[in-house]
Amino acid sequence: MDKKNILVFPCGSEIGLEIHRALGFNKMLKLYGGSSVDSNHGKYVFENYIDNIPQVEHPDFIEQINLIITKYKIDFIFPAHDSVVLFLSENRHLINCTVVGSDYETCDISRSKGKTYEFMKGEILTPKVYFSKEDVSEFPVFLKPDVGQGSKGTYLVHNMDELEFYLKKDSSLLILEYLPGKEFTIDCFTDRHGELKFVGVRERTRVSNGISVNTVQIKEDEKFKRIASIINSSMVFKGVWFFQLKLNINNELSLLEIAPRVAGTMGFFRNLGVNLPLLSIYDLLGYEVEINMNQYSLEMDRALVSSFSSNLSYKNVYIDFDDTLICDGKVNIILMSFVYQCLNEGKRLILITRHKDDINTSLKKYRLHNLFDEVIHITDKTLKSAFIDPVNSILIDDSFAERNDIASQLGIATFDLDSIESLINLRR
Repeated sequence: MDKKNILVFPCGSEIGLEIHRALGFNKMLKLYGGSSVDSNHGKYVFENYIDNIPQVEHPDFIEQINLIITKYKIDFIFPAHDSVVLFLSENRHLINCTVVGSDYETCDISRSKGKTYEFMKGEILTPKVYFSKEDVSEFPVFLKPDVGQGSKGTYLVHNMDELEFYLKKDSSLLILEYLPGKEFTIDCFTDRHGELKFVGVRERTRVSNGISVNTVQIKEDEKFKRIASIINSSMVFKGVWFFQLKLNINNELSLLEIAPRVAGTMGFFRNLGVNLPLLSIYDLLGYEVEINMNQYSLEMDRALVSSFSSNLSYKNVYIDFDDTLICDGKVNIILMSFVYQCLNEGKRLILITRHKDDINTSLKKYRLHNLFDEVIHITDKTLKSAFIDPVNSILIDDSFAERNDIASQLGIATFDLDSIESLINLRR
């Protein structure tokens, strides 16, 4: 089968980055990342990156996105922001490729917290909604936008003065019962036949900017599965979706939100063998999907990661051995990632070392003996700069003295172990 071309938009959101991680290695798919904003992380990880796409609110969006779909022969567009999910679901009949996601009515209800609570009221427990400040009978209460994502624009309010202050700033904020207990995300998958095929429960043990940055699986999940089944039978989902629950003051599970899209931390279950974005594509292609999850305990913790872009150009890479390629008797796996990147790109790899033992024997010991185009084994006190061709070359060496001499004598870029990450290209 020919590869299917998938446009992820907007690709720089946490949702878009998770879709990239989920689909980027699949041999059947070719990813394109699209964005409306210049500064975004997507350009550092999507090999095929398309910029200057109008935002969905722009009157020319549909015309421009269809031009992109035609130019790059896009088969699927995978929305990666709540507003984009809603817009594309509503206008899918005008989009010249398949939109990944659920029906418009489902997306419309889910985009509004007020609509969601009203729709699910009586089916599952939802937070009490106060329709005015005068209705508030006890504090604290929680304020949040009716349409929003993450924790943006939310406030925990402890008294009437605070409530009046925030409502004066934004009178459209929902006034809700405060839920003080643990918070859970339930990742789900519903196939094209409407069958709920997967329910995975994880506790949001640490949250930053509305994103779960530490999460663990909850295996005693029957009560969560019952709620998932009720939601699935009440709304029409297609593919990946999730919902969030929080314990109220009585230790009862109450609904926070429903979202017919990928969650930024769905990589948790992907790393247990359940790739929900990929299952969504397979389902749209007509495959009958099966779930096979690894049965071991896992904890996921997330932090900011760095990607780099530079104008550095080189063809020859000189690499030291002791305390660089081999550290504490172990192969440096970060450096090895870069070494194989160089092999993929046709760079010339040269090992340059003062290793006290036979270097070929040591290379064989670590199964590295076929990696290098050339091995320079220096057995006297001659400086390494005497052996290096400065044209289109860089050096990786843990020794400051060696790096300093080579940089001053030859004028080439030199790298210690702590800066190798800037050389690694994560685009795929």
